[in-house]
Amino acid sequence: MGCARNEVDSEELAGRLHAEGWEVTTDGERADVVLVNTCGFVEKAKQDSIQTLMAAADTGAKVVAAGCMAERYGRELADSLPEAHAVLGFDDYPDISARLGAVLAGERHDAHTPRDRRELLPLTPVARRDTDVVLPGHLPKHLRRRRLADGPVASLKLASGCDRRCAFCAIPAFRGAFVSRTPDELLAEAEWLAKTGVRELVLVSENSTSYGKDLGDPRLLERLLPQLAAVDGIVRVRASYLQPAETRPGLVEVIATTPGVAPYFDLSFQHSSEPVLRRMRRFGSTGRFLDLLSSVRSFAPSAGARSNFIVGFPGETRSDVDELVRFLTDARLDAIGVFDYSDEDGTEAATMSGKVSRATIKRRYDKLLALADELCTQRAEERLGSTVDVLVDSVSGSASSGEIEGRAAHQAPEVDGSTTLVAGDTGVDLAALRPGDLVRATVTATEGVDLVAVPTEMVSAAPGSAESGAWRGAASSESAGSRGRSERSEPAGGAPI
Repeated sequence: MGCARNEVDSEELAGRLHAEGWEVTTDGERADVVLVNTCGFVEKAKQDSIQTLMAAADTGAKVVAAGCMAERYGRELADSLPEAHAVLGFDDYPDISARLGAVLAGERHDAHTPRDRRELLPLTPVARRDTDVVLPGHLPKHLRRRRLADGPVASLKLASGCDRRCAFCAIPAFRGAFVSRTPDELLAEAEWLAKTGVRELVLVSENSTSYGKDLGDPRLLERLLPQLAAVDGIVRVRASYLQPAETRPGLVEVIATTPGVAPYFDLSFQHSSEPVLRRMRRFGSTGRFLDLLSSVRSFAPSAGARSNFIVGFPGETRSDVDELVRFLTDARLDAIGVFDYSDEDGTEAATMSGKVSRATIKRRYDKLLALADELCTQRAEERLGSTVDVLVDSVSGSASSGEIEGRAAHQAPEVDGSTTLVAGDTGVDLAALRPGDLVRATVTATEGVDLVAVPTEMVSAAPGSAESGAWRGAASSESAGSRGRSERSEPAGGAPI
């Protein structure tokens, strides 16, 4: 359930189980044990996790809860959800096989009492390397995660935890302090993923801009990105979860100009009114955020940019909302997520005065959501007539019926819309396309945030694709490096066991 970071954790658990002889499947209907990797971020995500656990119980299998919600609530969740035969915390992950074996044997598992996982690691980041604290997504060298999907895109976890203290967020308390994985680990995993057919790497963490600070080099991401882009078989690397206050000019330039790195900026703005941001324990303002976006576009005019925003935070006024509207109108973001504020257990914001009424929050949420839809549609329309490089995600049905779906550089998986490839007068054979192909295309229409485009040439064929037909005849002879420069200069669940 939840985010891409949880997907990586699910594949860690699957890898540990496979190594111990379990048959791992995503078909819960025939499983002996259904392991639900829960999300504990906000109330809706928690309710989705509970409903999934209850639905899993209907299969007749043993049901086990793991993941963020299980870690965050532990014994409380176990007591309130008898449908779950066990509730496991992160400390159980290294022994996941034994835990599930005990469940199958009918043994009782005593759920943990939650604790603030930030207290398990030293306060100084560089002192966190030599500890035995369990960090989800940080597998020992002798183990490998097991992919639960076979598409051309996979997430690569840079780090775990977070050192920021945003007033609305409980994640650091149950995910712990920030710990980076080493470049050697990441490059080795990237090479392995490429060998499984992955063509695009999406770098995930709670805060990617902090990568390397505990390794003694806060600019390490700037050096790592070109190395990942150079991995044989990888045609696109996408960085996500960037904190605006930590997005340095050097990092902006590397993301915007490095061949093989998507000029894509997933920036966690959350709001733009300075008074609201200060109450959130965050930094920035409308002016500073617009300056950051301006610096991005000075390197890559067609760069993609997305962000999420919270409306109704305690103390938010009508003038604060007006300031956010001003920012959104000027920012030209490709994707905008809008969330209505709600109190979260254990957060500073839950204890703040100046609460905005639910009726007012809903009214502001509806207003911002409608504005976001309108602005993102306008931004997509700005790309009409431009050339984009599209990574094909799926091919279904007849190619002539327009069922070839992919994503341009400004479109991250699942959250930012997609590009449908359709036939045109270019004389190319759409039927030759396969998932993982990277093709150049001209945008001819839009549908909300989604694009419709006509392919013009093959940039990089996926391994195993046929080498005949009009596509292969029109294949570009450009190197990976020149492909990257060309792209930048153009407009542009749970895992059952």
